[in-house]
Amino acid sequence: MTGMERPGMERPEAQRLLPGRAEEAGPGGAGAAAAEASPAGAGGRRALVERSTRETAIRCRIDLDGTDPRPAARIETGIPFFDHLLTAWSVHGGFGLDLQARGDLEVEGHHTVEDTGICLGRALRQAAAGYGAVARFGAAYVPMDEALARVVVDASGRPYLVWAVEVPPRSFGAFHTELAEEFWRAVAVEARLTLHVDLLRVRNAHHGLEAIWKAAGRALAQALAPRPGGPLSTKGVLE
Repeated sequence: MTGMERPGMERPEAQRLLPGRAEEAGPGGAGAAAAEASPAGAGGRRALVERSTRETAIRCRIDLDGTDPRPAARIETGIPFFDHLLTAWSVHGGFGLDLQARGDLEVEGHHTVEDTGICLGRALRQAAAGYGAVARFGAAYVPMDEALARVVVDASGRPYLVWAVEVPPRSFGAFHTELAEEFWRAVAVEARLTLHVDLLRVRNAHHGLEAIWKAAGRALAQALAPRPGGPLSTKGVLE
């Protein structure tokens, strides 16, 4: 798995993350998926995304600048370890995050984790108004004891995930370590980010995963920092 590249819009793994999965019905039907957003306005760069399927119901509200008077992080997914990782991401990115998820945890945590990534990715892109006025690039190294993670981001409008991570296999309740890749692939595809994730050293699975989430928060904070003057691209547009 180390060094494996996964182009976000070309491989079947990424395609299945997009709306229109087999288990989703059309608007108003059983298991219908829905997404609603409130674009960033004068009060800050914020977005709200709501999505329901037969497997999960998720509400994600994000404030990229942490200016919302509500608590910085209020996260309830039904998977305590996943809540812990998302809280670390929010705190180290300086993002306000209010995320509520209900999923079919009696099956396993896969649907909840992946669908949370879908909603968070959509919220990031909508809150940043399509990356037309952001720094675009970000990178961060984060250690946690013996573990060392590196995350590099390009808010390019082109979804692509490179996942160079080998973490000791383990389950933390309903969160298995293999779900980390599923989550970040969903974020990369829906946020339309180029995302490189490398776990350079690790022995303890908890330490490795937490270092990744913290590094991702810091790298995204850099990439999504406001920048006047239009898209940072020689083409004049990011798409």
